[in-house]
Amino acid sequence: MVCTWHDLCPLRRWERQGKISEKWKRQYCLSNENWKECKRYQLEERGISHENILPDGSMLSKAG
Repeated sequence: MVCTWHDLCPLRRWERQGKISEKWKRQYCLSNENWKECKRYQLEERGISHENILPDGSMLSKAG
């Protein structure tokens, strides 16, 4: 199973823009084991803002 937010997640846009690599998608979004460990997913499910946060909880400006 993939993340329930996969198609709507800004990570897809950041990948197209070259801001991040597709490693995030492989490691979290499409992983049967890890997608529920995604910090973005966890915050979204709780209704908490997660702008510029990567799946591991680091900020976009400090990662790639």
